[in-house]
Amino acid sequence: MKAVSLLSGGLDSSTVLSYAISKGYEVIALSFDYGQRHRKELESAKKIADYYRVKHKIMKIDLRAIGGSALTDDIEVPEVTLRDIGKEIPVTYVPARNTILLSLGLGLAEVTDSSKIFIGANALDYSGYPDCRPEYFESINRTFDLATKKTVEGGKIEVEAPLLRFSKADIVKLAISLKTPLELTWSCYNGKERACGVCDSCKLRLKGFMEAGFEDPVEYENLPDFYTDYLRKK
Repeated sequence: MKAVSLLSGGLDSSTVLSYAISKGYEVIALSFDYGQRHRKELESAKKIADYYRVKHKIMKIDLRAIGGSALTDDIEVPEVTLRDIGKEIPVTYVPARNTILLSLGLGLAEVTDSSKIFIGANALDYSGYPDCRPEYFESINRTFDLATKKTVEGGKIEVEAPLLRFSKADIVKLAISLKTPLELTWSCYNGKERACGVCDSCKLRLKGFMEAGFEDPVEYENLPDFYTDYLRKK
């Protein structure tokens, strides 16, 4: 069994790569250099692919030509509070990103005769991105069934998001059970040497570790109060 696994280098996509390997798939890890502010995630993706000794492709595309996001445009990544995350679509949303990246993954899956495209999307503890919802993945799979020579001739290429209905704490627990190298992962949206600890991605990640009862092995410039309180009481 062959599969393409989209690998950003973050907690979720790295856990999904571990999961796909544990299910016996021969995996090609696919990362994207799309002009993102947080290019450091590509270093993590390479380290994780090397750790698992899987084939690793990095495709270069330019989503800065579209812009419209704090990750691909000259828009500041905001500091957020946990209670505000998910209330509205944030400026860190990259327009149509999952559709673009999954479409490229579909092309690679067809050429490599892969039957799955794994993605680390999550619709519980998440920032509210529209392309991370269950109805989106139901729709994209219907579209992909019509989109390739392989599928119209009776083959199958399915997008699978195994973490879709997991809480961040559940993802951390799964990652630890699969021995995912969490110390190599990078989730921060700011392109600095250490994770910022104040963006929505950092705070959701730290919330997940706290609720799972584990300490995040990644270094942070700042730690939110809820997480420092947790460490103090631990």
